[in-house]
Amino acid sequence: MKEKRDFSEFLSELIVLADEVALFSKNPEIDIEDAFTEFAMLVEKFAPIFNDLRDKCTIIDKPAIRKSLESLMNELTRAKALIRSSSLKERNKRIEDIAHDLGRSLGMLLVASLEVSIDFREKIGTLQKQLMNARFGGNMSPTSSSISRFVNEAKEGGEIEEEIIDVTSDDVLLQLKNGDAEEFAVALLRLKKFIRGGKLDSGLINVEAAVSILFNRPFSSKAGNRLTIIQLLRSIAMRNDEMKVKSCNTMQEKMTNIELLSAVVKSLTRDTEERREAVGLLLELSALPAVRRKIGRIQGCIVMLVSILNGVDPVSSRDAAKLLDILSNNTQNALLMAEAGYFGPLVQYLNKGCDMTKILMATTLSRLVLTDHSKLTLGQDGAIEPLVRMFNSGKLESKLSALNALQNLSSLTENVRRLIGTGIVGSLLQLLFSVTSVLMTLREPASAILARIAESETVLVNLGVAQQILSLLNLSSPVIQGHLLEALNSIASLPCASKERRKMKEKGALQLILPLLKETKMKIRSKALNLLYTLSEDLTDESTAHFDETHLFYIVNIVLSSTSDSEKAAAVGILSNLPVSDKKVTDALKRANLLPILVSIMDLGTGSNSPAKSILMESIAGIAIRFTSSSDKKLQLLSAKHGVIALLVKLLSSGSAITKLKAATALGQLSQNSPSLRRSRKSRWLCVAPSVDAYCEVHDGYCFVSSTFCLIKAGAVSPLIQILEDKDWEAVEAALNALSTLLQDEIWEGGANCIAKLSGVQAIVNVLEAGDVKVQEKALWMLERIFRVEEHRMKYGELAQVVLIEMAQRSDSTLKSTVAKVLAVLELLLVQSSYF
Repeated sequence: MKEKRDFSEFLSELIVLADEVALFSKNPEIDIEDAFTEFAMLVEKFAPIFNDLRDKCTIIDKPAIRKSLESLMNELTRAKALIRSSSLKERNKRIEDIAHDLGRSLGMLLVASLEVSIDFREKIGTLQKQLMNARFGGNMSPTSSSISRFVNEAKEGGEIEEEIIDVTSDDVLLQLKNGDAEEFAVALLRLKKFIRGGKLDSGLINVEAAVSILFNRPFSSKAGNRLTIIQLLRSIAMRNDEMKVKSCNTMQEKMTNIELLSAVVKSLTRDTEERREAVGLLLELSALPAVRRKIGRIQGCIVMLVSILNGVDPVSSRDAAKLLDILSNNTQNALLMAEAGYFGPLVQYLNKGCDMTKILMATTLSRLVLTDHSKLTLGQDGAIEPLVRMFNSGKLESKLSALNALQNLSSLTENVRRLIGTGIVGSLLQLLFSVTSVLMTLREPASAILARIAESETVLVNLGVAQQILSLLNLSSPVIQGHLLEALNSIASLPCASKERRKMKEKGALQLILPLLKETKMKIRSKALNLLYTLSEDLTDESTAHFDETHLFYIVNIVLSSTSDSEKAAAVGILSNLPVSDKKVTDALKRANLLPILVSIMDLGTGSNSPAKSILMESIAGIAIRFTSSSDKKLQLLSAKHGVIALLVKLLSSGSAITKLKAATALGQLSQNSPSLRRSRKSRWLCVAPSVDAYCEVHDGYCFVSSTFCLIKAGAVSPLIQILEDKDWEAVEAALNALSTLLQDEIWEGGANCIAKLSGVQAIVNVLEAGDVKVQEKALWMLERIFRVEEHRMKYGELAQVVLIEMAQRSDSTLKSTVAKVLAVLELLLVQSSYF
């Protein structure tokens, strides 16, 4: 800390020294030369650079920078001594040499300051070039010529001191008002010197005139002049206390003119230094009530101040924070700040404002379009708690505005947790049960908030509110009913919510929701479908009884007519979840002509790989299991007739793991009956000889997809083998079960040849390493039959024996006897018998 403080003090000494050199160079008490006046203009530019370095002293206090600054101090000390020297011999040449030496030292600082901003380094570079190019002989630059003319004019008529006291300030104002660009720049520097010299405080400058002229010329000027003007105005505002006290004078009117303030506001959008000075000027002027009233009305002012507040410049940010705090005393400004994303004043008014102000803030908050980041900021700043207090204890208007604001904030999970922490759930339910007419308008936002809260983990399940919400369903308007259905669906969808779903069904949830399928309001019907789909995940036979034929027809009609993928998915999902063993349901779905509807849906496709499409495919495959039961050949024939087999084969390759599991299960059920449905080659009852292509080597007869459900003719074997490479073992098990139907007693040899031909043996061997006992058991049973064929034993035996021997040593005891059978078929049992 000591080194940092010393560095700051060192820079302060440099600033004082630079100001002294500049002041002595233009001292009216000595014989001023043109060279010294121009040199003073250059030296005056050191102070802002040293000031910036002092602000950054915590990060740039390094030996190389100290060395360059020490060099600058030495050269400035030489310049000070030269200027105060009475000897005028070659003084111009000597001051020119010092200027060049200062430029070299500044170049050292530029090289050592690589870590600072580009703007700051450009400022150093510009001054360094000016110093190196300085010429104080006869060849004067335009700027120095202007200075010379101005000084010569000032000398005419008597002593210099008298001219400065009695004439020069007016001359400066005249130059400011009527001079060209160069004269204007020179006059600005002279006015800056007067203000530093204390002539503003002594009344020697007509401040009103200066302010008027500066406001009339500045913002069409060059950036450098604009910056100087703002600095001058800021100096005037800081020093002229009289301006801040008098209620109505010309100065105050000039400083509070809306057009002139707008011009200052424009500077908030410019470079770092100009922006910093503009914020500082506005902060000084904010002492005037008229300015405070007007600043907030200037378009873009508060937005820019909020942007500066969040910016990287600490000085500008600090002043912007102070100015915003002052402006926030006006409620309209606080609302504008909230629209710009600065919510502190709004939250403060919610906590400490009067009732009407709180209502105003809450109403604004309910109407703002907020990003998730803004909602998070409001929650962190403490907006939730005062809004809940307004809802709990305020009058009707307070309650309504608070609820609407909370509804806007409750879409963010973090804010939902804060809401739950306030204990608002009980108050919301109490309001929803209320029959007081005056409170009816509050029920819609309350139900919307409750629906959002219901998404949060298990809090509502623990509170046991699902049954209370159920009792409100038929007593509510459509909008509220929609929110309550969302809340119930969220509760029923929570992890480990099976107990809660059972309670809901016991309390009559199905009886309440099923009639809503007839709703003409699509939103209500869609939400009711989603809730039914969630509740149907674990239906009992008793619960299924509520789905009578009328309700099933409604659901099938939704599948047929709805244009919404999510509605179709929910409706088919409900039908898929109904117990397969319920024959009444199966018969009703047959009469509703469900199968061709499902096939046509899949033929049309659903357009994208959306979650709704995935659920739809899984559910269609699930319904196919109902219609392909191996115990009902007529039902299987109906399915085949409507193209279900081709659909199932398609799902083997395009669906999710669950879809593949269900599709493979359905195909396996169909394939079980293929041997009994085949037509023998030797049959005498065939009126027309079948095509040669119809012959199936596996079933040793004529097979047709639509009548014998042959997996080979359906092209299902390869996709089933492909599933064996998946990592979802339930799907793998279903695929093995389907393939194993080709190894039934009377057809096993043909089936083994077919599987081997399509590279299925190696896939089955690989499955043995799965680690799932059921999968391994089925794979071993299949390999034992496949390896009965010598050709396959010779080709794949060596590959399989390594895995089999390892299994014999390490596998589950229930598998060892099956492993032994396979090894025996491979004629390895006696050789490896020590492993058993």
